Amino acid sequence: MEQRPRFITAEGFARIRAEYEQLFGTERPKLVETISWAAGNGDRSENGDYIYGRKRLREIDRRLGYLSKVMKNAKVVDPASQPDRDVIRFGATVELADEDDQRRTFTIVGDDEAEASAGRIAWGSPMARALVGARIGDERTVRLPAGEKSWEVVAITYPVRGSDV
Repeated sequence: MEQRPRFITAEGFARIRAEYEQLFGTERPKLVETISWAAGNGDRSENGDYIYGRKRLREIDRRLGYLSKVMKNAKVVDPASQPDRDVIRFGATVELADEDDQRRTFTIVGDDEAEASAGRIAWGSPMARALVGARIGDERTVRLPAGEKSWEVVAITYPVRGSDV
């Protein structure tokens, strides 16, 4: 069964690859060494290094499987190549203002790289879905868990080609 592509920015893909390489190349081998040492100490039923090491190894292996699947299905999208920079699309950094003129800025990214506290929201989120296709000056109503809220698009920016953003 083929998975649908997972859209992601080059920066997000690099973060996922770095996490994979750190887990696979550094953390997992150290843990296997610790488990092997602990197993050689005899009774494994009360050996904390062995028991918790095996538990952590399962967690790492699950995470590696997930990251591997994400990278396999990833479709890297370069927001700098967006031809129509006046419309909100994947990779856009958007500044919004609500009816009280409170401003909010975020970037629309792939589901696997979203982190609201860092200003990155998933392109599949209700906020992003409501804003895709909007232009500066457009007002969009977003249905949030706390209720509906209207936002006006104040600015739309995309990374410049060749930048490290």
